[in-house]
Amino acid sequence: MADDLGYGDLGCYGQTVIQTPQLDQMAATCMRFTQVCAGSTVCAPSRAVLATGKHSGQVSIRGNFPNVGGVRDKFGLRRLPLPAAEVTFAEVLQDAGYYTAMIGKWGLAEPGSTGEPTQQGFDLFFGYLNQRSAHSYYPEYLWRNGQREVLPGNQGDGRGTYTHDLFTEEALKFLRHPERENQPFLLYLPYTVPHSDYEIPETDPYHDSAWTNDERVHAAMVTRLDRDVGRILDTLQERGLANNTIVFFCSDNGAARRWEGRFDSSGPLRGHKRDMYEGGLRTPMIVQWPGRIAAGTVNPTPWYFVDVMATFVDLAGATDQLPAAQNGISVVPTLLGEPQPHLHSRLLYWEFFEAGFDQAARQGNWKVVRDDMGPLELYNLATDPGEQVDLASQHVELVEHFEKQLRAVRMASLEWPAIGEPGYGSPQSTETSDSQP
Repeated sequence: MADDLGYGDLGCYGQTVIQTPQLDQMAATCMRFTQVCAGSTVCAPSRAVLATGKHSGQVSIRGNFPNVGGVRDKFGLRRLPLPAAEVTFAEVLQDAGYYTAMIGKWGLAEPGSTGEPTQQGFDLFFGYLNQRSAHSYYPEYLWRNGQREVLPGNQGDGRGTYTHDLFTEEALKFLRHPERENQPFLLYLPYTVPHSDYEIPETDPYHDSAWTNDERVHAAMVTRLDRDVGRILDTLQERGLANNTIVFFCSDNGAARRWEGRFDSSGPLRGHKRDMYEGGLRTPMIVQWPGRIAAGTVNPTPWYFVDVMATFVDLAGATDQLPAAQNGISVVPTLLGEPQPHLHSRLLYWEFFEAGFDQAARQGNWKVVRDDMGPLELYNLATDPGEQVDLASQHVELVEHFEKQLRAVRMASLEWPAIGEPGYGSPQSTETSDSQP
């Protein structure tokens, strides 16, 4: 999983400037989805939805900063670690006999909290606990299984170890020397590129381009990500694991910047990260499963991070252990080319809190978006994927239907209150963006 990679940042999704040959090749030989959405439009809630299978109206973590509760991180910002009561896909697979590893940006814990990956079903963890810490690619330390691991070359503002490269090497080491040779495994590898800060050891192959430095770094980050996904896929092949391993590639939310006129990172979609339009929610999704998934398939089936838990548990043959509280549906039949019409007819739901109380929902080709206390906007994604024409006034009964659904689908949250709930409107944080100091 990439961090802030836009729907249009890959060649296989229309990118013409940034080079992504490995992922383009993966898409050509696997299944590429065109209407998959993340769990939220920002980091922490999207990752919480992914981990638990609960949508953002029911999961415990619904934003980067809670109104109340949680703990203060080292930056003085309020964070809510993933509670012990939440059940993650890693816990279910661990109970089903899988060796579970997580390398990269977790973003759902503080040191010693219930949210630590080793408390949430992972046998092995190496990376960032706190999402703000992950904004630096040259931190002085990372965390390994609850213990701080110092990076000597990065002390005192040193730039000796680029963590993206370190995560790749850790992942390759895990695949080449699995802890339990004959045990099935889960590797969750949430990279931090191309999220800002815009830092990278070199900007090849773009160092001579007549771009800004941030543009060069963004492009180089995406190409570096592409290179390393290729290395991971090659290692699976070398180890004889490729035909018995399913690989999912995606981003945690939409593009942080649209890069209009340079990369057009949201592609034809409206908005970007922090928007409830498709540019903030839709993610590239490429799935490789040799011999099972038809090669070169482009699939328009709509699904989202809520479905990851059910899908992983289905793949592991552990559906009897699927938590009752999760909201997802296994998309394994879709991966195998079988019809799942209920994926089109059900309601997909999102809510967001950094600028009041925003909501979005999709059912079939219809999607509604609400900006804070405003009226619902209505779009037909089949004829208007860029969400340019608001049809709410022409379909009053449909809007009323969505209004009822939006009230019924969510549970109240003390930490993230909606309009009319206690605490609504009080400041969540002095930091309005998880990309700012």
